[in-house]
Amino acid sequence: MTDSSTSARPPAAGYRLVIFDWDGTLLDSVGSIVECTQVTLAELGVAMVPESTIRGVLGLGLRETVETLCPGCDEELFRQVVETYRKHWFGGYSLKPVLFAGIIRTLDDLQGQGYQLAVATAKGRSGLDDDLAATGLAGHFATTRTITEAPSKPHPGMVLEILDELGVPAAEALVVGDTTHDLRMAANAGVTGVGVCSGSHPRAELLALEPAGCLASVAELPGWLGRSAPTPADR
Repeated sequence: MTDSSTSARPPAAGYRLVIFDWDGTLLDSVGSIVECTQVTLAELGVAMVPESTIRGVLGLGLRETVETLCPGCDEELFRQVVETYRKHWFGGYSLKPVLFAGIIRTLDDLQGQGYQLAVATAKGRSGLDDDLAATGLAGHFATTRTITEAPSKPHPGMVLEILDELGVPAAEALVVGDTTHDLRMAANAGVTGVGVCSGSHPRAELLALEPAGCLASVAELPGWLGRSAPTPADR
């Protein structure tokens, strides 16, 4: 695995940093999240919402998510939803998510070409750290940001903090995610966005935001980058 800190500085027209969303982009966890949410709402006697609504809030912060699923909820219901979801999630659902096929090979490929890699996720810090440990991916990323450290998507805070830490201009970075929240975050940060259709938001919704690309999965990213821009190693 190539050290991500060794890539040379490319021309402004190219990319040298790829910032990934986590759930639904690298980790195949969307189905488990939807099911856990449905069990939580049923246990609390809250009116069930369509699966499409649950998928639509993935990538948002905790407050925005609960208020969308339970409009007008008071602080007590908010607390109950959060606690009940966490009970079910850590009681078994957290063990279900797995990496999408080809993810490790894809990340190794990108690092081998000289790209720096990072993560910007609506997941909390402890949840992401657990996932990174379980999947063995921690060493692939130069840095990560979660909802614990930065504002909820589509606020650009996560991306801007990553750019600042790594010293990468916005023009040389790429955000890859499965939701419109990811693409809007990228746009708000002045960074190019690429959608992947592996997660919660349908292709039509991603395309409506005019991303630079819309791929079936992250596994297609190295090929897309090869067609769209020279790699750092080629410069």
